[in-house]
Amino acid sequence: MNDVPFDSPDPSDSSDSSSAANTHPPGHPATHRPEGDGAHPFTRLTPECVLDALDSVLAPAGQRTDGRLLPLNSYENRVYQVGVEDGPPVVAKFYRPERWSDEAILEEHAFVAELVAREVPAVPARVVEARTLHAFDGFRFAVFDRRGGRAPELERSDTLEWMGRFIGRIHAVGGQAPYVARPSLDIRSFGYEPRDFLLESGFVPDDVRPAYAAAAALALEGVERALEEAGDVRQLRLHGDCHASNVLWTDAGPHFVDFDDSRMGPAVQDLWLMLPGGRADATRVLSDLLAGYEDFCEFERRELLLIEPLRTLRLIHYAAWLARRWDDPAFPAAFPWFNTQRYWEARVLELREQIGAMQEPPLSA
Repeated sequence: MNDVPFDSPDPSDSSDSSSAANTHPPGHPATHRPEGDGAHPFTRLTPECVLDALDSVLAPAGQRTDGRLLPLNSYENRVYQVGVEDGPPVVAKFYRPERWSDEAILEEHAFVAELVAREVPAVPARVVEARTLHAFDGFRFAVFDRRGGRAPELERSDTLEWMGRFIGRIHAVGGQAPYVARPSLDIRSFGYEPRDFLLESGFVPDDVRPAYAAAAALALEGVERALEEAGDVRQLRLHGDCHASNVLWTDAGPHFVDFDDSRMGPAVQDLWLMLPGGRADATRVLSDLLAGYEDFCEFERRELLLIEPLRTLRLIHYAAWLARRWDDPAFPAAFPWFNTQRYWEARVLELREQIGAMQEPPLSA
């Protein structure tokens, strides 16, 4: 969940890592919504379907699944650890129908492969029969090697500097070419469109809607002012959802997972999600991150003006993301507090707090 001035990527040539290994199957359409009786498409993704899909990919390499299947923590897509006969388990990601085009998914795969080729620790999709994106029974999926790790110790300065170095290395590669098929993190797609959806879809209760509309309007005005003040900030390919849960730590250091929200945007988007609450602590953590980051990539300090505006956009976008996914049975089960009176009243207070936060001086580092 998952990437500002937020220009669209230039239609220039992409990295050569998007080679024949990322050619999707012939006749493979851009969106795949399995036919059914009106139920959510993922209800058709049974354990048998998952195992059969994996066998269709593993069989050419002489491998088969062994029947073990463990759902992993993912809501946007469906992700499973799958046991393999005479080998280590693999991870299979089944993409949410109609979210990304094939081309957008393949651009993400190509970017991660490019990072790995530059020795940046990430987990690429496996290439099987010259493809990283596969299709089975109307679902699209990719297969990854299973990588273990623990949560990073973000209270330690040396860990933060190490994290900063690797984010800097991601951005050093990400700045070399733009995305063409994947979108940008911008105020339209992360602010105005989700705000309008929430107000027009009936999710916000009638008695809260005027207050939410007023708070969102003022908050987006604050974002607009910050974007104007920051000026023409450099756009690059980002991780897009770079928080501690998407980093696995080993004795050899971090490796980054889940580039599903990768998009074009400002560098600070991959830094601010690591910051704790409280200005003093956030300043300390930011300084440590940048100490490592700038070993590999220059950071423009005017991007610090965008931290609170980006937080504001994320809050609006997140509420709309939950609303748009509410027909997926996994969401009411996982987020029972969503769409209650108390939830929407809290969103109004949250946006009012952000209006104030955007008026304060930015962090310094």
